[in-house]
Amino acid sequence: MFGRLGAPEIILILVVIILLFGAKKLPDMARSLGKSARILKSEAKAMKEDKSSAPADPPATGEQPPAQRTIQAAPGDVTSSRPVTEPTDTTKR
Repeated sequence: MFGRLGAPEIILILVVIILLFGAKKLPDMARSLGKSARILKSEAKAMKEDKSSAPADPPATGEQPPAQRTIQAAPGDVTSSRPVTEPTDTTKR
């Protein structure tokens, strides 16, 4: 339906974006988008690591709870890290 985008179309789209959002807000928006992408990437990596190292059997009731994890907003960013408690499964009794 739509053909390939050429240089004039891309330039027109960029001009419209600059007019809509203003030149001052674009760097902040790009920075926020990059930070969000880094957070998403680090969380996806953490989920893969947790999934691969998850035990096959559920822990016994007498065992100690797992250590508290810390989630960081970006790799190396220690100012926004916060401890997170793992949710417990209350469906099994």
